[in-house]
Amino acid sequence: MKIRIYYHHTDSGGVVYYANYLNFLEEARTEYFAQKKSSIKQLADSGVMFVVARQEVDYKFPAVYGDELDVQTQVGAVTGVRIEFLHEIYNQNKQLIVKAKTILVCVDKNLRPQAIPEELRKSLA
Repeated sequence: MKIRIYYHHTDSGGVVYYANYLNFLEEARTEYFAQKKSSIKQLADSGVMFVVARQEVDYKFPAVYGDELDVQTQVGAVTGVRIEFLHEIYNQNKQLIVKAKTILVCVDKNLRPQAIPEELRKSLA
């Protein structure tokens, strides 16, 4: 997924504010699901939702206003209720900006853990 860095993404020092990367990662995961023909909204409407259980982010190099970032997302592991997403974000010069790992847990409408539907598990693998 490509992201252009706008002024509102940056802090007073002119670099991307660290918390904005969480938004970029969320958007990339949503796009990943869409590429696998799975709509986060439709899953939620059917009672299959995901919550972030763990987030690891290593900031390697600053991104600045005007940069175009390439967010690369892949699934590392899928277990009964967990999905591990691995992310790498590069700038237009192919320099690694961020490396991250996100653990999602599948929950029901009462936020209780539930098994990831088999069809979804297969499409993510």
